[in-house]
Amino acid sequence: MDIHGEDSFRAKTYSIAAFNIEKLPMQLQEIDREKLFGIKGIGQSIGNKVVEMLDTGKLEILHAYIAKTPAGVIEMLNIKGIGPKKIHTIWKEMEVESLGELLYACNENRLTLYKGFGEKTQANLQQSIEFYFLNQGHFLYAELEELYPQVEGYLKKLFGEDKVHIAGKYRRQELTLDELEFVVLATNEETKPKFQTAQPPELIEETASSLLYKLKNGLKLRLFTGGRSMGKELFHLTGSAEFLHAFETNFPGLSVDSPDETEYFNKAGIPFILPALREKPGIIEKAKKNQLPQLIQASDIKGIIHSHSNWSDGVNTIEEMAAACIHRGYEYLVISDHSQSAFYANGLKEDRIREQHKQVDELNRKLAPFRIFKSIESDILNNGALDYPDDVLKTFDLVIASVHSNLKMNEEKAMARLIKAIEDPHTTILGHMTGRLLLSRNGYPLDHNKIIDACAANKVAIELNAHPRRLDIDWRYIDHALEKGVLISIDPDAHALEGFDDVKYGVLAAQKAGVESSNNLSSFSLSMFEEYLAKMKRH
Repeated sequence: MDIHGEDSFRAKTYSIAAFNIEKLPMQLQEIDREKLFGIKGIGQSIGNKVVEMLDTGKLEILHAYIAKTPAGVIEMLNIKGIGPKKIHTIWKEMEVESLGELLYACNENRLTLYKGFGEKTQANLQQSIEFYFLNQGHFLYAELEELYPQVEGYLKKLFGEDKVHIAGKYRRQELTLDELEFVVLATNEETKPKFQTAQPPELIEETASSLLYKLKNGLKLRLFTGGRSMGKELFHLTGSAEFLHAFETNFPGLSVDSPDETEYFNKAGIPFILPALREKPGIIEKAKKNQLPQLIQASDIKGIIHSHSNWSDGVNTIEEMAAACIHRGYEYLVISDHSQSAFYANGLKEDRIREQHKQVDELNRKLAPFRIFKSIESDILNNGALDYPDDVLKTFDLVIASVHSNLKMNEEKAMARLIKAIEDPHTTILGHMTGRLLLSRNGYPLDHNKIIDACAANKVAIELNAHPRRLDIDWRYIDHALEKGVLISIDPDAHALEGFDDVKYGVLAAQKAGVESSNNLSSFSLSMFEEYLAKMKRH
């Protein structure tokens, strides 16, 4: 009832009854029904609820509340530091309905805008949610990237440097994982005793050729055992099922007994296919034609596109962000604070836009040849319009158009909304296409290919939002964008200086799609980027 923000007096009567029942010296079912209504705090209404529970084992009013409460909102009760009233604020005022969304809001420094949520509360909440997720057994690639070196180092210490190698989804740079997979050149009988430590991990599955452990932090560790050839094991335990089937179809009966998996590709007469590309079967044909892409690298990123300063919901000043970019060797920074409809993020009204643009002009004079571009992350409104009139939109060097509100759309509504925004002549980049948050929010339904076709027709780039909880557009649809000549833009959506480092996760996702530096807008040098924007303005 508190979560739904209902009458506090009614909710309190349940609390008082629960408190008094807790203090009873005996179980409720041992009390005479007539005497039940004489217990302090239990009147006729609450008494009837108690009788209902004793007779049926459930409380209908509770089930009614649960039925109309999103599961993600109920899950928030598991997090230390937020009670029902704070959850009400999170759900009804922030419009956040899952822990993943709440963690993302913490990352964006957004909670401090609401009553009862200071910086300390936000930091503690963020830490509690991260701990909770860690123990659920589902991980972002970025989360496992921190744990992986420790696990690998431990295994190599146990078995030897040349007898351990990462395989599976982590080696293929999958965006989310539920386990780390390693090839270990040892038998089950040789392996199991090595894990009999003072605090042994839990062995939850054993087959003739694998062991699955659950570590104390919730991470599952799968060891593929019993093999003798590291090259053979790695090849068969890295690629997806579709990739391996395509390889076998094209090169039937090919087998290798070598410590180096490159021998598989040498024998097949094709170039080595990097693990990240061993997902879709079509990559085999590209290899046969010697048309494998030269994958984009983090060093190919020349500028930071899509970033938020303390003018909206970012932490740092524009000058601090520019200095951090210069320190990292970037040539330019695109400041794209939130637009006016994003009141929850201190979005910019027209007068503040003019003030910000003056500051950017001053900083550009001071920091040349480095350049800061004037941008906005414009909300795409319900009707598909951008968040400002034309005379304001034309003052920006570029516009990133994104959906932030009313995410619960059917495909027809979502398509109409996005395509209208894409067709707006001021739109330069379509931001985080589906609004998804990995492991917590699926995003609204879209026909990806039609959206990509619309971007191609209107010369709009598509963002690959590099935040490890977004990575949106999904890499699986990028090949269609590349075929249509649509530029991808790997952008960190940074709300603090450390957010710039997320670029690498966007690059890892882009590599899975075969993106080259020439396909990516943020790989353009400053002069190329200026030329591109000038061309878009003429368009």
